[in-house]
Amino acid sequence: MDVRRILEDVKSNRLSVDEALRILSKLPFEDIDFAKIDHHRRLRRGMSEVVFCEGKTKEQVLGIFERMLGMDGINIIGTKASRDLYEYLKEKFGEDLVYYEEAQVLCLKRRELRKNERGYVAVISAGTADFRVAEEAAVVLEILGNNVKRIYDVGVAGIHRLFHYLDEIQSANVIVAVAGMEGALPSVVAGLVSKPVIAVPTSVGYGANFKGVSALLTMLNSCSSGVAVVNIDNGFGAAVFAHMINSLVNGNL
Repeated sequence: MDVRRILEDVKSNRLSVDEALRILSKLPFEDIDFAKIDHHRRLRRGMSEVVFCEGKTKEQVLGIFERMLGMDGINIIGTKASRDLYEYLKEKFGEDLVYYEEAQVLCLKRRELRKNERGYVAVISAGTADFRVAEEAAVVLEILGNNVKRIYDVGVAGIHRLFHYLDEIQSANVIVAVAGMEGALPSVVAGLVSKPVIAVPTSVGYGANFKGVSALLTMLNSCSSGVAVVNIDNGFGAAVFAHMINSLVNGNL
């Protein structure tokens, strides 16, 4: 529940002062022993906390989701989530819980977000092997209310494929470019368009790729301007950054 709605409910006598105090007492965070849930993040940043599921037990993820349910109207997102975790949580949340297997993303959807209707975000990938990271970015962007255009397998090994989609890429408000191997795609794209490019290195590649480090360094050393780089395999981070840019374009931030 956001602070404005609490105040409006108290004013209209739909909520007692004591109940409002109980809810507000959970701000800015709630300590549940193994996690400190940042209920205040939506007020500060415009979107609620997202749960990184990898490394947490099923019971811990369930506990976090249950406590986040107490904040009315938020969509609860979990990233790096396995199918086993989804099956476990589905017993509790039923059909309200959606699992995007290719992206390894969970979403307990409870309300429609204000949509960024003007334009779209282009999510492009160098190869099919980069699909999972690209899908994490694309799915999170869609959950957050963005139109997304996917353009996959257009890496520099066959650069004519990229040129075929250049008009669509140029027309996007912001571009997320996902690549492993040597990580050249974002630099090439940024040299061809007038839009911000968010580069996502992936851990895809042979030994000298160093599990994404070589792609990361290539992107950081891009000679094309207008490139921002997130961490290896961090489709989620790229999605949030692209969402913020797209929201500014749409006047929703």
